[in-house]
Amino acid sequence: MEAVRAAPLFRRMPEPAMDKLLASASVMAVPRFGTLFFQDELADRFFLLLNGSVKLSRLTADGEEAVVSLVEPGQVFAEADMFSSARYPLSAEAVEPTRVLVFTAEEFFRCMRADPEVAFRVVEALSQRIRGFVQQIEHLHVRSSPQRVASFLLNLCPEAGKDVHFELPFEKSLIARRLGMQPETFSRALAKLRKIGVETHGAAVFVANTAKLKEFCASDDGGAGRSWKQ
Repeated sequence: MEAVRAAPLFRRMPEPAMDKLLASASVMAVPRFGTLFFQDELADRFFLLLNGSVKLSRLTADGEEAVVSLVEPGQVFAEADMFSSARYPLSAEAVEPTRVLVFTAEEFFRCMRADPEVAFRVVEALSQRIRGFVQQIEHLHVRSSPQRVASFLLNLCPEAGKDVHFELPFEKSLIARRLGMQPETFSRALAKLRKIGVETHGAAVFVANTAKLKEFCASDDGGAGRSWKQ
């Protein structure tokens, strides 16, 4: 229950509506590479990730897979799809053994009709999601590859300060696709970040100073082949 309440969509949800949603929800275990739903499938459910990780992707017109998002534990996904065309615009695949809490669209809409406060919470959560997508678009079109990688790593830092250690939650090739670059470009970006104290060894990451990493993310000097102050 605590994990559910921590999600933005449910954080301020009225208790009666929350109780009804949880009563109708079910836990689903998904193996690695298992599919939760396919692109263009009827959007009759949405999910909260309990553990594991999920890749949201879309097939382009030329058959290429574009990774749109990587879902981590505690995040809700596919809830917006029920309101537009009622079809999933993306496919969802588990990238490791995963457990999700599944909510039905039918019960969710019933709660919205019974209590307008539920609808306000949905609008609030979707507004936050839109802001996130705007930031994502900015990073793809304005920031250099090293800055996009630096921003991704900064968001993963468990704390601010010096000598910060953590592990990448996904394979590097998957992170590269999520950031809109080829794996070799991702590797070159990581190499350039060594100048500001970022070291990687497999999935392990060491950040010498998060303040310097944050400064680099916001700089006009994208670090694409240029020196960075020490």
